Amino acid sequence: MTVQSAQQEEEQRLARSLEEIDRQLRGIGPRYFGDDYTEQLLDRQREERQQRLEIAAKEPYFGRIDYQADTEAASKPLYIGKAGVGGDESGDPLVIDWRAPIASLFYSFSGGEAPVTYESPDGEMTGEIHLKRNLLVRQRELVRVVDSYVRGVEQVSANDEFLLYRLGESKDNKLRDIVSTIQEEQDNIIRADRNRALFIQGVAGSGKTTVALHRLAYLLYRYAGRIAANRMIIFAPNTMFLDYISGVLPELGVGDIAQTTFADWSLALLQFEVSLVSSADTLEYWFEQERSAAEREEAPGRWKGRAAFRALLDERLAELERSLIPEAPFEPHPGLKLSPDKVKEWLDTDYGGDEPLMKRRERLASRVKRWLESEWKERRLTDKQAKTKANAKLNAYIKKMPSYSAPKLYRTLFDGKQAHPDIPKAIAKRTLQQLKLGVVDPEDLAPLVYLHIRMYGLDTALFDHIVIDEAQDYSPMQLEALRLCQRVPSFTILGDLQQGIHDYAGIRRWSEQMDLFESSSVGYYELDRSYRSTMEIIEFANRVLAGMEGGVKPATPVFRSGEPVTVTACEDTQWGAELVAAVSALLQQGIYQTIAVVGRTALECEAIHSLLESAGLQASLVQSKQPAYKGGLTVVPVYLSKGLEFDAVLIADASAQAYRDGDAKLLYVGCTRALHKLQLLHRGPLTPLVSDQA
Repeated sequence: MTVQSAQQEEEQRLARSLEEIDRQLRGIGPRYFGDDYTEQLLDRQREERQQRLEIAAKEPYFGRIDYQADTEAASKPLYIGKAGVGGDESGDPLVIDWRAPIASLFYSFSGGEAPVTYESPDGEMTGEIHLKRNLLVRQRELVRVVDSYVRGVEQVSANDEFLLYRLGESKDNKLRDIVSTIQEEQDNIIRADRNRALFIQGVAGSGKTTVALHRLAYLLYRYAGRIAANRMIIFAPNTMFLDYISGVLPELGVGDIAQTTFADWSLALLQFEVSLVSSADTLEYWFEQERSAAEREEAPGRWKGRAAFRALLDERLAELERSLIPEAPFEPHPGLKLSPDKVKEWLDTDYGGDEPLMKRRERLASRVKRWLESEWKERRLTDKQAKTKANAKLNAYIKKMPSYSAPKLYRTLFDGKQAHPDIPKAIAKRTLQQLKLGVVDPEDLAPLVYLHIRMYGLDTALFDHIVIDEAQDYSPMQLEALRLCQRVPSFTILGDLQQGIHDYAGIRRWSEQMDLFESSSVGYYELDRSYRSTMEIIEFANRVLAGMEGGVKPATPVFRSGEPVTVTACEDTQWGAELVAAVSALLQQGIYQTIAVVGRTALECEAIHSLLESAGLQASLVQSKQPAYKGGLTVVPVYLSKGLEFDAVLIADASAQAYRDGDAKLLYVGCTRALHKLQLLHRGPLTPLVSDQA
């Protein structure tokens, strides 16, 4: 079939499909707002169907496979889309949901005439692929048709044409779904079993964040009725990143999944009994000036974040549990006596050890109260004055059972005679001073959450699934706290050790987190192919990290060539003018929707922003508490750029003063934000991290 005839065939098919989708949309009845429960359920189903059809009405599908099952005499064309659409009376679907078992063939099949298999609810199914076709539909118009496999044709030259076409598109201010270009290694992660702690080491631009979001959509489809969107949660590095990824799940037809930061979630869980020191202060301390490797290794964040710190918390919880039983017997009235041994028996046998400690205390107090009431009735005591005295003694006895909030118990680890001897004095002093003021550092949140859940449990249901993005910046203690939010581990944990710029608080190797789980419940995937940047950019960035440890593979670029990376020396007095000229040149080309000027520090970025504004160039300045990334021309500190991507990136100053030997990961992050164009300026000697490439 010629390209022209394939185009005509697909245009006719698209017209018929849109006509049928529109017909089904018109057939959905009006909303129901009454009180009948059955009608409410039916209305909810109609609303969900309408949402699926509205997604399909814009872009019904993106792929086609002609599949012949072993049990069939001929192949059938199957169209794959974001939302499944039922067909006519024949029973064949008009569009197959990308999450359906048979749709996995679209992602896993890479050519050849060998039989293919997929796992269906009825077991393993076998058949043959006759055609694999990529289709690009935009606003109900067929834009592109690319055949990546035709049975009997020895070689289809356009094997990666569709992927490269999509990668070459310009970038806006939101993360996009990748449902039409999911690669086989990504699809394997998306469809992995849910009851695991799945770790994904993905290089910059490997699509790991998008894969995790698609995995949530898949899990909701695969385990419908057993898990729910409102019992899932995504932890992102900051609120700006949350805004950046906000469009992906709705575009896939998924809503009601909580998206937050660990800090915001923790403070709400603790009912805002404490507040957090400014994140800007923390970032300024670690990134605005040089910090030695020894300082970073002994940082409070690493010390409190280690898994061993949990032992100190467990020890203090055990001491609290032992102190719940007063040493003296309870004697509310002559002849009535309750021994400590009996109270301990109630605590140990009546209430399981897995129940939160303060709830056990509450129930134990109620049990003692019921004992007194029962004894009073059995002995037929009627003296009201004696009963008043007995109740007063009861209240005094219950007060001897200590009651703590998480911050108050945490404070005992650092305060006075109760302070734990293993805690370094400098850390204990700072933590105590802050707790007295009602503020804490970021590294204190995980221990506080751990204590709170052990003591009070969760007010809401346990999570069905948890996604942690940029997990290399998470301490083992944070994972320990989040593990308490599930009965069975069901995590998608993703990050890149090569971008671990927050190593003063995060991890150096994935084993620091993986060892917290049973080995049988852990999965590990490594994504080393970068789809974001051109070969020139990735090869340049890889050399920045040359010699770095971490045990992970460097990024492998897809075969997408672009402009060479340019490194330009500037006289210090001319640097501002050179920077403005470079930005102006990028804007004048008119091909870049998003351009980032990446500075080393927040202070430098403020100066750059003022410089551009003075030159008449409108730019957005990214700051640590910024809620959204606006697109267009942006000035951003390198340590806040992680997770974002831009058509073009200009590193404002890549001098030896700005990026020293210990800053390789920082510079790597800055370089790998660029999709199509990377340019570096430097005033003074060039950083040794790239001097051999200049």
